[in-house]
Amino acid sequence: MTVELRAHHLLCMLTYVGRGYSPAFTENYDKVVARLAAGENILIREGPDDICQPLLATTEPHCVNGSVADRDIQAMSDVGHLLGRPLRIGDTINLDAAAVDKLRIAFAKGESRRACADCEWFDFCSAVSKAGYADVRLKLG
Repeated sequence: MTVELRAHHLLCMLTYVGRGYSPAFTENYDKVVARLAAGENILIREGPDDICQPLLATTEPHCVNGSVADRDIQAMSDVGHLLGRPLRIGDTINLDAAAVDKLRIAFAKGESRRACADCEWFDFCSAVSKAGYADVRLKLG
């Protein structure tokens, strides 16, 4: 199987510690992270993805906003640069422990956070990275 992710979620997953918009969102995110930890490939998609699913039933889900699509474009550029290859919608990638470590180091240095600029989770994710990613759920290798 393949996990479908929009590009900015490649950044969000780096600091995910089990907190989210609702219990259903968090439960779903935990399942997605477990799939990634098991080595499933990632398909970069446009629009709402496997992480977004619980939010789609809510009133006015932010997953469909243009600002979120802009975040995806910025994240594709930054993450692609760090991985040494351009990322596009429809690409399939596999992240191993070394790639996730590289992304986390860049995230902590602020080198891959253009997509995070106006995100409500910015400060929270900054604190997680500053704490050395101690309680993150995504652990590979």
